Order: sequence, then structure tokens, then C-alpha cells
Amino acid sequence: MLTPNPLVLRGGVTGSMSLSTDFKFTKERVARLVLALAFGSAIGIVGYTFVYAKGYSYMSDDPGACANCHIMNEQFDAWMKSSHHAVATCNDCHTPKDFVGKYTTKASHGFWHSFYFTTGTFHEPIQIGESSFEVTEEACRNCHGDLVEPLELSAEDGGEKMSCIRCHRNVGHLH
Repeated sequence: MLTPNPLVLRGGVTGSMSLSTDFKFTKERVARLVLALAFGSAIGIVGYTFVYAKGYSYMSDDPGACANCHIMNEQFDAWMKSSHHAVATCNDCHTPKDFVGKYTTKASHGFWHSFYFTTGTFHEPIQIGESSFEVTEEACRNCHGDLVEPLELSAEDGGEKMSCIRCHRNVGHLH
């Protein structure tokens, strides 16, 4: 018959292996457990986002990434048929030109699009927000500066600044 090996405890005292009954949940242990669960959850969410939900594709300039979510299919299909298809991607019109601004905007849009889509609280058809409107308006002016410069000059003389999107809303893709 096999007998369990004795466990050598502090001071050379031997005893049999058994679960200790004096385990206590101290504040430090609870804090570590909560931190470990939060860290593990964050790693899981990031892993899910970047692998299963193709989150990595949003780091590129590929317009197909915008159509990962079915809510953007109409805009993507319309862009494919538009005159801008040959000269501009989604990022050219919908993100700032600087590196930090571009990826901050992409992260914010990605998070909120995912949140509203997952919770089923998105507006259909999708609508452009105020900050995105300003970015898109600036993109029009950057590419078509020679055409809008006369309008800008009239605005400087006390006139109201014209909105490119107000009249040309469906140029990049239908809305």
C-alpha cells in the first residue's frame, strides 16, 4: 500500500499534504485578483477585437476595412462607383492628415462604431458627427483648394464660410 510522502514544514516538522484552512482574503489578495481579472479581460477583448473582428485591418488605409461592419456596405459600394474611388480612400476624407490625429480618430471611431453596433443603438443610416464633418470639410478644401479659394476669400470679407458637403454631399459616396 502506498502512503503519501510527508511534507516537510518550517523547522523540520513533518505533516501530510492537505489544503490549508487558514487562507484569508486580505485586501491585497482581493486587489491582486481584481487586477488579474481586469488584465485578463482586457487581453481577451483586445485579442477578440484584433483577431476575430479584424481590428488589425483598421490600422491600414484599405477601404475594405470600413466595410468589415455591414452598416458601412452602402457607403463602400457607393464609393466604389464614385469618381473619388480612383483618387481617395476613406482615410483621405474621414481622418486628419497628421499621424496622431489620424490614429486617434480611427481608434475613437472604431470603438464607438463597435459599441453602438454591438449594443444595437446605432442610427441607421449612419450619420456623420460634428468632428467628423469638420475633418471631411477640411479634406475637401485640401484637395480642391484652387476651387474653393475664391469662396474662402469672400468669407474673410465678412461672408459666411461655405460648406462643401452641403452641396456636394453625395460626391464621395451616397448618403
